Amino acid sequence: MTTDPDALRDLLRAGGVVALTGAGLSTESGIPDYRGPDGNRRFQPMTAQELLADPVARQRYWARSYVGWPRFAAARPNPGHVALAQLQRAGALGPIITQNVDGLHQSAGADRVAELHGSLTHVVCMHCGERYRRETVDEWLTLANPDFDRSAEGPLRPDGDVAIADELISRFHIVHCIICGSDLLKPDVVMFGESVAKDLVAQCFSYVENASSLLVLGSSLAVMSGYRFVRRAARLGIPVAIVTHGWTRATDDEVSVRVDAPLGATLTALAADLARAPG
Repeated sequence: MTTDPDALRDLLRAGGVVALTGAGLSTESGIPDYRGPDGNRRFQPMTAQELLADPVARQRYWARSYVGWPRFAAARPNPGHVALAQLQRAGALGPIITQNVDGLHQSAGADRVAELHGSLTHVVCMHCGERYRRETVDEWLTLANPDFDRSAEGPLRPDGDVAIADELISRFHIVHCIICGSDLLKPDVVMFGESVAKDLVAQCFSYVENASSLLVLGSSLAVMSGYRFVRRAARLGIPVAIVTHGWTRATDDEVSVRVDAPLGATLTALAADLARAPG
């Protein structure tokens, strides 16, 4: 294994690279990640089971999400997202598998993006399966809560919500699916306690199996939904490179290149180097 950043250039120059991106790629856009450099979780996310079973949990989720949504929706691609889109257009990078739910890869101009955990841009009814754009649900929530103060201070959390006082939450009114009348609305993402759709996993395995190398960006690989692709690549002898800050679950036997560096600056430099390369 090497820690030489030049090895990343060699992999990208060879082409056929598949990227696996995590929350660390979006921190420069103002969206925090779940884990610190030591790999420990800094936030306790709500599970799908809790959201389904407990109306108080749904009230808490949607009140916090209502406060956080304007800030989350205002996030813009950072230089790392932009550089990946440039690498795609240059032919160095193929599909992107992302664990992120922010849509920033697409906003930066990337295509062939497999959203492993879904997207916060949509909401789904857990009762009938109807899907809505998040902006539409936000309009409903505003109409249902005309006097609610959504300017509460506090840091944005990885799920796009903000921790607010219980007294505010208790006064918040949730909304219902207009098709079936249920209040079982959830973000159209894979929450803790849920599994990624099997067909999407199979598609991502196919991307990895046909790649010349796998480039992991900003992920600790703490959860199996992303780590399984590293394991598959390693078993097939496909080189794995990781650029992130701090701890990762991947072992030295599984990784060919490991670089601890800022993602925005690192990816921007790689894209510029490849643009200058002859041929």
